[in-house]
Amino acid sequence: MKIREIPIDEEMKNSYMDYAMSVIVSRALPDVRDGLKPVHRRILYGMYELGVFHNKPYKKSARIVGEVMGKYHPHGDQAIYNTLARMAQDFSMRYPLVDGQGNFGSIDGDSPAAMRYTEARLSLIAEEMLKDIEMDTVDLMPNFDGTLKEPVVLPSRIPNLLINGSSGIAVGMATNMPPHNLGEVIDALVYLIEHPNAEIRDLMKFVHGPDFPTGGEVIGYQGLVEAYTTGRGKIKIRARYEIRKNRIIVREIPYEVNKSNLLKKIAALVREDKIRGIVDLKDESDREGIRIVIKVKKDVNPEIVINQLLEHTDLEVTYGIINLVLVDRVPRVLNLKELMNEFLKHRMDVLIRKSRFRLKKAKERKHIVEGLVKALSMIDRVIAVIKASRDVKDAQKNLMDMGFSELQAKAILEMRLQKLTSLEMETLREENRKLEKEIRDLEKLLQNESLRYKVIKEELLELKKKYGDKRRTTIIKGTVEKREIEDLIPNEKVVVILTKKGYIRRLKMNEYRAQGRGGKGVIINYGEGDLPQDVVITELHDYLLFFTRNGRVYWLKSYEIPEGTRRSRGRAVINLLPKIGSEVIRIIPVSQFQGYLFFVTKNGVVKRTPLSEFATPRSTGKRAMLLDPEDELVDVKITGGDEDIFLFTKYGQAIRFSEDDVRVMGRTARGVRGIKLRDGDEVISSSILSEGEYVFSILNTGYGKRTSVKEYRRIRRGGYGVRCINVRGGHVVKSILTTDRDEVLLLTKKGMSIRLRLEDIPVHGRNARGVRLIRLKKNDEVVNAAKIS
Repeated sequence: MKIREIPIDEEMKNSYMDYAMSVIVSRALPDVRDGLKPVHRRILYGMYELGVFHNKPYKKSARIVGEVMGKYHPHGDQAIYNTLARMAQDFSMRYPLVDGQGNFGSIDGDSPAAMRYTEARLSLIAEEMLKDIEMDTVDLMPNFDGTLKEPVVLPSRIPNLLINGSSGIAVGMATNMPPHNLGEVIDALVYLIEHPNAEIRDLMKFVHGPDFPTGGEVIGYQGLVEAYTTGRGKIKIRARYEIRKNRIIVREIPYEVNKSNLLKKIAALVREDKIRGIVDLKDESDREGIRIVIKVKKDVNPEIVINQLLEHTDLEVTYGIINLVLVDRVPRVLNLKELMNEFLKHRMDVLIRKSRFRLKKAKERKHIVEGLVKALSMIDRVIAVIKASRDVKDAQKNLMDMGFSELQAKAILEMRLQKLTSLEMETLREENRKLEKEIRDLEKLLQNESLRYKVIKEELLELKKKYGDKRRTTIIKGTVEKREIEDLIPNEKVVVILTKKGYIRRLKMNEYRAQGRGGKGVIINYGEGDLPQDVVITELHDYLLFFTRNGRVYWLKSYEIPEGTRRSRGRAVINLLPKIGSEVIRIIPVSQFQGYLFFVTKNGVVKRTPLSEFATPRSTGKRAMLLDPEDELVDVKITGGDEDIFLFTKYGQAIRFSEDDVRVMGRTARGVRGIKLRDGDEVISSSILSEGEYVFSILNTGYGKRTSVKEYRRIRRGGYGVRCINVRGGHVVKSILTTDRDEVLLLTKKGMSIRLRLEDIPVHGRNARGVRLIRLKKNDEVVNAAKIS
């Protein structure tokens, strides 16, 4: 034996290509004609040969699997049984091809019972796929060991590929075809027969979209148009649900979604606090159908909860349509019209072969009947010839000598004596007339294509009448709904804390509870050596405008700030705003870009700019105010255009002037003088009159007070102002305008915080120091404060 050397890369390439083609053609992809893969076809044919029809007793699944495995499909019995079981599942197949008895699995992902326990037979509609197979309508090929024949394809009177769909993964390619409604598909096929030049949009007037066995809703009509036009497209399948008061009731779930896993996912999201507001989850599904009851809190909007569920769970899934099928054993992606034309082409081929088969049989029978009629017309002579013959062969030869053919001679010899009656004579003559008509009709049918299409059309309409049913899936026309992130997030109030080292986090309002003045507060962690820079109360849907010390502005949505706790440090702002180049000094929450931004610098310079100039976010930020080299931005406020402005300094000075004193300027302007400062003093905060009736001032020593705004008369901008609090060796941390209904959050250097009701804080004159607001530990001091409205 001579050894031939072959490069290993060449051998690997050839071997892999052989393997890939074997998987593509003989395992993973459906045939465009009957919509079946080899294993499905062999199971149906094996059941057909076993005689387990819809009107016959069930047979054990193990018996069917053994028949198929031993004769046609030499693979694992479990693989065959799993395929058999799926064809019996009414939640997997739109029109099940197997009628199963016993446990064939569930939509919860439960496995079928062992094959020795379950029984099966062909469903009535599956028999339509095998009808006329005995009439030489399809080619047969040798089975795996060459001892038997199996069909290359089934005659398939029903458009199985379209009505049941198919999925499979081959090598380097995959198919994923959704099921459709049989009535709609047949209407489209009939229209295509009548209008061969029909456009795909014409066919889509009949085929509205997929019709899944589990119902649900299909959204994304453009994806359907793409799939039917090009063979590829994406749609979304959404659960069908209804909202009753504080309950969400899910009646149908998307196709191929495991209900048990879906419930586990929902429960996990609730435990992880990723979905809030759900207080109870029950699966009340029974034989009547699916019923999942999701109970939400009374103060929670169920629409927000369902939007979160649709976003984060399989209550809504994306279904990628890929119409990849085998056409003449070659994988091709077909559009809707091509799929239908291939099915009609197959039916035409089957009808032609069936007609030829029937014509051949009719001619053979007519030939025999003619012989019998001729023999009966000369029966005495025929009988005499037969009696004179030595044996059957001699009798056959003698009859053939009389002008009968071999087939006619055999039929005469096999004829019973009862055929000699005059009634039987007439019956044979009538049969001969019928055969002549049948032959004429069949020959006419084979010669006339339009007649054949008429027969196919009649067959299809008969199938629609027999098996057609109502659509289960609702098609929602229009584009896929784009749910904004705000739809998934309840618009609740939160606290956003920014530290001097640039760490930011948002906390739920329930992290704080209101206390009386003089309380100890609760711990807020800032990280070692860090202090709070700004604290704002905002809603999750608001924009946050980040103003830096050097006069630039950046944007984030409130929900984009990572949620933390009182003990967590938060996340560095630079990770959220990579382009930021300076320390953030103020965060402004904005829901609508109306009004003005009022800027205040450390040196007392002020500026007014329309808020609309900041309505367009830019990742690199924008210039908000042009500053002198030795100056920096310290505060920014939103104003309405006719406000009274208050500026407060570190050593207790305050000034009140009209906003009209400051003309409107652009983003890059420098501004004008707002207050004169004495040596060492600087502006620390600002307020507007509409923010409250009292000036609330808090010292770093923990003391504070309220003073009526009536004690501050309006003067022209640019003056020194008046005293607002006696600092007594300390300095002002923040001065803000408040009302009796407001609360304030105080934060200390060592991480303590306290939430106070301002109505509990006494009202004093401008020169007073006030009362103790928080009891500070040794070496601790108040470093910031925020108003809660």
